[in-house]
Amino acid sequence: MSGDANQDVPETTAPPADGGAVGEVGEVPSEVIPVEVEAPEPAPETNGAEAKLAALEKEKKENWDRYLRAAADLENLRKRQRREVEDARYETKGKVLKEMLPVVDNLERAIEHATQQSGTNPIVEGVQLVLRQFLTAFERLDVVPIEAASQPFDPNLHEAISQQDSDQPPGTVVQVLQRGYRSGDRLLRPALVVVAKAPAPKAES
Repeated sequence: MSGDANQDVPETTAPPADGGAVGEVGEVPSEVIPVEVEAPEPAPETNGAEAKLAALEKEKKENWDRYLRAAADLENLRKRQRREVEDARYETKGKVLKEMLPVVDNLERAIEHATQQSGTNPIVEGVQLVLRQFLTAFERLDVVPIEAASQPFDPNLHEAISQQDSDQPPGTVVQVLQRGYRSGDRLLRPALVVVAKAPAPKAES
């Protein structure tokens, strides 16, 4: 039996304290799970997309600016055309009215002269009726006489022919030689007037 004592006895491994399975020497314990880490994917190329987006934004802005300029030009063209049409209409209307104004002036003078000579009579009344018809037609055409008598002189409405001494304040219209008219907001014919001036100082005796 002494010969058996010299034989190698195989090593035994003590069981783990937690009661786990016994593995071979050098093995990874079964509870450790290996994790595979994937390499991050490379970021997509964005430089080309951003450049294209910037180009589209620039083109959109340029197109919008061109649209605004075209719309403004079109509106200005429409306004200019309307103004030209109105000016042409007013010029034509003004020519006709200016031809009629002397007729009205002569009727007024005839009525004034006839009234001073012989008072009222059927002929004068007939002429007055014609004059009223002219003035009514003027009103329908938006033509109104300019009030000038005893009014302050207005160079936009009156045309001074002369000045004369007067007790009225200087610059006041003291006499109307020819009535003026307006057509709407525009001057058709200025009133011909005489304007008051301050009396000259008397020389001392």
